[in-house]
Amino acid sequence: MEQDAAAEHLQVIRTLMERTALYRRTLAPVMLFIGAAGTLAGIGGAALGIDSARAFGAWWLAAALVAVAGAFVIARRQSVRDGEPFWSPPALRVTQAVLPPLAAGFLFSLATLAAGGPVRWLFVLPNAFFYGCAVHAAGFFMPRGMKLFGWLIIAISGAAGLGLRFVDTPSGFLVDHAFMTAVFGLLHVAYGVYLYVTEARKSTA
Repeated sequence: MEQDAAAEHLQVIRTLMERTALYRRTLAPVMLFIGAAGTLAGIGGAALGIDSARAFGAWWLAAALVAVAGAFVIARRQSVRDGEPFWSPPALRVTQAVLPPLAAGFLFSLATLAAGGPVRWLFVLPNAFFYGCAVHAAGFFMPRGMKLFGWLIIAISGAAGLGLRFVDTPSGFLVDHAFMTAVFGLLHVAYGVYLYVTEARKSTA
């Protein structure tokens, strides 16, 4: 049994190494979609004046669901196009790695919404932190840049924690939307563009 498990583990590692280029191609449109969804959510939330704790949390949770659904569709289409099974052993490994921090962030968000209260940063910063942990975990099965991207999100969350005194000002909700837009919107767009550019350079080299 142990030999079979070791052989399966080695096969998964070998498959992940072989599919690094495939995951890189899939990551670019996924990152751009998530970035577009995050940017539109931030602009829309600020324009609509969503400034209560529960409304803010519900708005961004809905945006997260749209982003996850879109990323799933993009990854599914890519796997079908390349003739790969979507729920392959490597895909399951990636899912198992990112699920705990994402689930923790989701449950924490629900608890925050249920409690209500005026402090919105209790929703903003933990979500960014948990998401950064999930991205870093996925980086062990994907291009090295994913781990660095995850660390960047974690570092931004920590640095933002130093400026919490600005959140409770009358325009605090604008700061919240701006932070979420920067992390879940513009940062993902920038990384998606970087993946596209570097992939294009490799293809023409």
